[in-house]
Amino acid sequence: MAPAAPPAAEMANLSVSTAPKGTAKRDALCAAEVEVQAMWEREKAFESNPCYDDGGSKKEKFIVTFPYPYSNGHLHLGHAFSLTKAVFRAQFERNRGKNSLFPFAFHCTGMPIQAAANKLKSEIEQYGVPPKFPEEDPEVRAQMEAELAAAAKAKAEKDAVKAGGKAKGGKTKLIQKTGTGIVRQWNILKRMVPEEEIPKFADPIYWLMHFPPIGVDHMKRFGSGVDWRRAFITTSVNGYYDAFIRWQFNVLKQKGKVLFGKRNNVYSLVDGQVCADHDRSEGEGVGPQEYVLIKLKVLAPDHGQERHGKMEKLLKRVEDEGKKGVYLVPATLRPETMYGQTNCFVLPTGEYGAYYIDATDEVFIMSARSARGLSCQAYDAANDVYFTKEFGKIECLETFTGDELLGLPLKAPNSTYEKVYTLPLLTISMGKGTGVVTSVPSDAPDDYVALQALKDKPDFAAKYDITPDMVEPFEVVPIISIEGYGDASAVYMCEKLKITSFNDKSKLAQAKDETYLKGFTIGVMTYGPHAGKKVSEAKQLIRDEMIAAGQAHLYFEPESKVVSRTNDECVVASTDQWYLAYGEDSWCSAVKKHVLDGETFNAFHESTLEKYDQSLNWLKEWACTRQFGLGTNLPWDKEWVIESLSDSTIYMSYYTIAHYLQGENNLNGDESLSPENIKVADLTDDVFNFIYRKGFSLPSNSAIPSETLEKMRAEFRYWYPMDLRVSGKDLIPNHLTMALYNHAAIWEDEPELWPRGYYTNGFVMVDAEKMSKSKGNFLTLLETINLYSADATRFACADAGDSLDDANFERATANAAIVSLSNESAWIKENLIDADKATMRSGDDLNFMDKVFQNETNRLVKATEESFEGMMYKEGLNKGWFEMMIARNEYRAWCQDSGIAMHEGVVRHWVESLAIIICPICPHWSETLWKDLGKEGLAVRAPWPTVDEEDKLLSRQAKFLRDALKNFRNSAGKAKKGWKEATILVADDYPQWKVDALLWMQSQYDVASGSFPATFMKDLKTWSATNVTDKKQVKFVMQFVSFMKKEVEDCGETGMDTKCPFDQLGILSESIAYIKSQLNLEDANIVQMEGCDLAVPDKVAQNVTPGKPTLWMR
Repeated sequence: MAPAAPPAAEMANLSVSTAPKGTAKRDALCAAEVEVQAMWEREKAFESNPCYDDGGSKKEKFIVTFPYPYSNGHLHLGHAFSLTKAVFRAQFERNRGKNSLFPFAFHCTGMPIQAAANKLKSEIEQYGVPPKFPEEDPEVRAQMEAELAAAAKAKAEKDAVKAGGKAKGGKTKLIQKTGTGIVRQWNILKRMVPEEEIPKFADPIYWLMHFPPIGVDHMKRFGSGVDWRRAFITTSVNGYYDAFIRWQFNVLKQKGKVLFGKRNNVYSLVDGQVCADHDRSEGEGVGPQEYVLIKLKVLAPDHGQERHGKMEKLLKRVEDEGKKGVYLVPATLRPETMYGQTNCFVLPTGEYGAYYIDATDEVFIMSARSARGLSCQAYDAANDVYFTKEFGKIECLETFTGDELLGLPLKAPNSTYEKVYTLPLLTISMGKGTGVVTSVPSDAPDDYVALQALKDKPDFAAKYDITPDMVEPFEVVPIISIEGYGDASAVYMCEKLKITSFNDKSKLAQAKDETYLKGFTIGVMTYGPHAGKKVSEAKQLIRDEMIAAGQAHLYFEPESKVVSRTNDECVVASTDQWYLAYGEDSWCSAVKKHVLDGETFNAFHESTLEKYDQSLNWLKEWACTRQFGLGTNLPWDKEWVIESLSDSTIYMSYYTIAHYLQGENNLNGDESLSPENIKVADLTDDVFNFIYRKGFSLPSNSAIPSETLEKMRAEFRYWYPMDLRVSGKDLIPNHLTMALYNHAAIWEDEPELWPRGYYTNGFVMVDAEKMSKSKGNFLTLLETINLYSADATRFACADAGDSLDDANFERATANAAIVSLSNESAWIKENLIDADKATMRSGDDLNFMDKVFQNETNRLVKATEESFEGMMYKEGLNKGWFEMMIARNEYRAWCQDSGIAMHEGVVRHWVESLAIIICPICPHWSETLWKDLGKEGLAVRAPWPTVDEEDKLLSRQAKFLRDALKNFRNSAGKAKKGWKEATILVADDYPQWKVDALLWMQSQYDVASGSFPATFMKDLKTWSATNVTDKKQVKFVMQFVSFMKKEVEDCGETGMDTKCPFDQLGILSESIAYIKSQLNLEDANIVQMEGCDLAVPDKVAQNVTPGKPTLWMR
């Protein structure tokens, strides 16, 4: 039974006490950590090799991995927080007696390093060494800041106009961060490396030589428990890993998983290649979104407005040149609603262009941003025809403001109106779609509200020179019927939610979401050739018909903004591309079956499992190659480089043999340092197939000794499958799902080798704020260790949180951990290690509190183990440290106040248990303590404490004393001045109505399952109505049974005993000195209520029940 929650004040004292002004305690912890780490190195504490018993059966193993961090800088606290989840689990399993392996590596593939090196090279060429940047001149800097501030102000004003509000002042984010608004690669590196060394980083390969070894040092200083023999870097620089990736892709191609064709992918025009997640500085996880461009033909202006002069000239030019017309091209997700078009919207302050489309000999009016994207897309992919003659380039014939487009007559395809007009809409975003919006007020709440505003507010329409005939004749056209919403769902929702203005943004968003969802799922077409069909069925048909008729085209753009590492806003491009056929039915089904089966895969949280299901539904054909950047060349087409996510899917299996190929201190794969003298050239596909795949025989012509190959094969088979992978939640939609896919492909016929579990966590904040250099709370791993020590950092990481929600690393907690770890070491040393044993009791004669303390230690050992097993480290820290301290403090206080020496054996049991159960979180502290205790071997290899099962009755007795003291304290605090006589009143028997209730509870309790039926409380009402004669008593019966039910859930069926199952009088008598001291009473006596001859007031007597004594003050 768990004890009552510890007093808030006591918990607060344990967790947030502040560190001393000096740093002596921290420095002592750090010095001890360095000594411990040196000992681990000598003892090879974390090197794990296959282990078998005498019968040849393998010792139970546990392998946990962590996504290798990108090596373009130092590891930081964000890495450390996620990393601890793997580090803690690896050490926990090691203490549980398993052969535990935690390997690590460093990722260098892709564009980030290449882009940074290119940027540095450009800065050096332009500004010299050391560079003299123009912003270093105060006058130039002032001018640059003024220009940036002006640009920011203009943008704010523009955004405010769109939103219908006032502009907010303030500097740009970049100016706030840097003071200049310019980020220089030289200055970034200057914070990490000596300035004289910076020019070497213009070579991307130098990054690979510099940062990974530093990462190793920082990880060692963190006490990460890594088997460093297995470490490596990626890219072709490491020939061993390069050969492994080539083999993997050859296998994938042989299995038909890698295909070639034209595909739409997020693309950087600056880089000239597809921009995958790890190539991005913004927009990770964003994919292409398909739209339909609707072609609204511009007719000759018919209102004689001066603002249409440019359009009239353009129309004449197009006619004279024999082109096929000028079109406004809104991008829509709902082509099936085009029957309901009443007008078209543009942003009055927006900037638009007239772009010539070579493929159709037409002119499209759209934003420059969308035109740039369209120039990269295929008009007819099957025949390799693009919208423009030259990829990525489009001819602009004229530019327009949105105002110059207002009032234009248009021919809208599928509309019931022969002619519609262009009207103003102030909420259009020029960063989404084409900046042109077609209006369907029957089914789009925003459109309905905007059209009604122009009708109902003549002054608003007149402001934009919109005449009544441009809006008045255009009524809502019902086109879709939705049960419960009628045949004009937008009108229904706007009236229901009382939306009268496009400033009602939250209501409009609600209305839009609801009408769009209901329209697609249960809507039925009521207009057009597909009337009677469900919208979900008609949508694709109408889209295809419009495209075939030349009324529409497909258009793609990123779902939201994506920016590459080279600071280019990306588009969606249709390019020839090697891609992995993720989403293919049989492949996807196999992975889903594995992931959704709790017997084969552990996601730890139901919400996480749902995200994997969503990712498997979403992740489709994945562009797996680039045309430049660091990495491995595609083995059959060396013009392509395998991108950074695609070379990172099964590398966990490479860990199992890396120490044969590379060995320690050989991250780059220097052949001369290979422990087995293996040459890269000898790592053929036949070799890897033999090592990794079932059914492949030993290569007959390999230069690698057969014994070595057999050992590598056996080692892979020993460690696989991977038991656990730990990661941040951001990798669920890409890396983690891709790893599942690729394991399922490579080991298609051996699902028992697929990953067994993924644990994902949220991001980490520092003191409840996002970690940011501008806020001064950005911490590198080494900085954090130097500030707090490794163990205190790990302690605060454990306390930060465990769920998918963002965690909070509190610096106060790290400081408090320094104090707590130091003080506990000192207390243990003083009271157990260096103490005169004569000052403590020994032997088998244990008093009540000795037994309670021992039992509580046993309970907390088990509880900590359960928490760690569930990856709940905050809870485990609470059980394995905070509650262990509370248990010791309670025991110590009882002994001191009772004038009884502590029991040496009981204290030692607590200390030795504490040393191991906290070892996964604070291994250096545990190791130091283990050594001081004179224990043999290493704490990191010591077995988890073997303890007796919790004695629930004893736990109940301890809770009895704890709760009694709490109640006594409340009573003593309410005593009147001068009241000195104190009597503790104890009762063994319940009144009859409570006995009856307990007997009924016993009849309802299922001993086998240890629970009450689901209808228990409902049944209680029925029983009470029948069996409680005094109806006023029913309320008290309900309260009593509800309370006792919780008691039973905590301590088992003894909670329903009709007599107190333990000797209350004996416990209180043995603890009377402790009670008097805690309550500051000079004297107190204990009296049994049964047969008591004291004149106890009824008000006091009725509060005395079995297990609930009362302090009577008078």
